[in-house]
Amino acid sequence: MPKRNPMHTRKEIRIKKERLKRQLPGAYQRLSCCTLCPRNCGADRIRNETGYCKTTDQAVVYGYMPHFGEEPPLSGTMGSGTIFFSHCSLGCCFCQNEDISIQGDGEPASPDQIARAMIILQDKGCHNINFVTPTHVTPFILKAIDLALDMGLAIPLVYNTSGYDLPETLKLLDGIIDIYMPDFKFWDPVAAETACNAPDYPEVARKALQVMHRQVGDLALDENGIAQKGLLVRHLVMPGDFAGTGEIMAFLAREISPETRVNIMSQYHPVGKAWQNNTLSRPVTPEEFRSAVRTAKTHGLVMVSCPGHPRTRLRLFDNHPVSS
Repeated sequence: MPKRNPMHTRKEIRIKKERLKRQLPGAYQRLSCCTLCPRNCGADRIRNETGYCKTTDQAVVYGYMPHFGEEPPLSGTMGSGTIFFSHCSLGCCFCQNEDISIQGDGEPASPDQIARAMIILQDKGCHNINFVTPTHVTPFILKAIDLALDMGLAIPLVYNTSGYDLPETLKLLDGIIDIYMPDFKFWDPVAAETACNAPDYPEVARKALQVMHRQVGDLALDENGIAQKGLLVRHLVMPGDFAGTGEIMAFLAREISPETRVNIMSQYHPVGKAWQNNTLSRPVTPEEFRSAVRTAKTHGLVMVSCPGHPRTRLRLFDNHPVSS
């Protein structure tokens, strides 16, 4: 059996604690007139107002689990310690987790509860802590990390995001997050407006990926092939090249790094309001997927794929496994 990936050193943990001490006050301050995501809705979440993401002064968590269906550099042999946050600041019309991201299925969770979930996942042997849909709850995640470091957290931290992230919010994470795993969903503003009412998505995502890469660099693996630090980009192939795969792959190779690791994903299928759009109302064909993979390889990008795996989640309050 491969050895467990190395833990952070005491010096690295001390540096993270020092950065958190500086960055936490500013993170919470941004909740009073919320500017965490590009929606810039201005909701006073400290006073229980909800903005675009429908979240107030506390994160909502759907569940947490060792996830074996993530990319192999994350899942390894012991799983990626995944924490699913409810609600979302993007809101794609084709979201396949609508019950979590749109309807907000889950339970309110304090930073202390989130921190304890991290420690449980670390104790189970997970290779990392994987924050899914984190943008709108970044301050609570930072506070939870601060608490978890005091409890002994010492494995890499993954920011698993839609790519709809502001540089100012990413700056709060500099030196704290080890691995960024953003989507790059759309190249065309019209497509982004159609799918998620966010015509600024392509420009925002380009800037966000550049900031992420400057912070963590290309994906670095240990001797067992487990990710320790760096950038891993996901791209969902969509019917009729709705996403603009060629332009996105060219951008990654030219403007980010030719060594960028990319997961080209084939699992798109129409759900929800996607049925109302002629282009989005069918699955991706095998040839469309093969064409996307060829495009990525043409640009010299490093391919990564997910094996897929049944999931079992743990609720924060009872810790009983629930099939999902």
